[in-house]
Amino acid sequence: MRWVLLFFMLLVTPAYAVQPDEILGDAKLEARARNLSTGFRCLVCQNQSIDESDAPLARDLRILIRERLTKGDSDVEITDFIVARYGDFVLLKPRLTARTAILWATPFVIILVGFVLILRRRQVSGLNAESALTADEQASLRDITN
Repeated sequence: MRWVLLFFMLLVTPAYAVQPDEILGDAKLEARARNLSTGFRCLVCQNQSIDESDAPLARDLRILIRERLTKGDSDVEITDFIVARYGDFVLLKPRLTARTAILWATPFVIILVGFVLILRRRQVSGLNAESALTADEQASLRDITN
């Protein structure tokens, strides 16, 4: 029974598309490369990181990251280089900048506008219900509720 459970647990491990010829000899650099490549979006697949994608462009980006690491670039320099080349869309977790602030704020603005509209509608419907009654109907209503 344990072996069956272990077998199924091995099936749910993440699949990486990194080819053996891409892997760096230095374990620390390879770990940095893996960490960086999980943060970039595959521009072909768009719902996968370049670490998970089999697309040729993702492979090229993985190789580019490893080349820049071996040249001594920092993680920030590599990220800035790729973003400068492909735009903010290449980041799986976009940065908060003046350009992306609208995207970050939109959900909160929509919720706020929704609350305001709901409150206004309640106020307007409450006023309309009372003003729709004639004086006789209001008197009858007071008699019933008292």
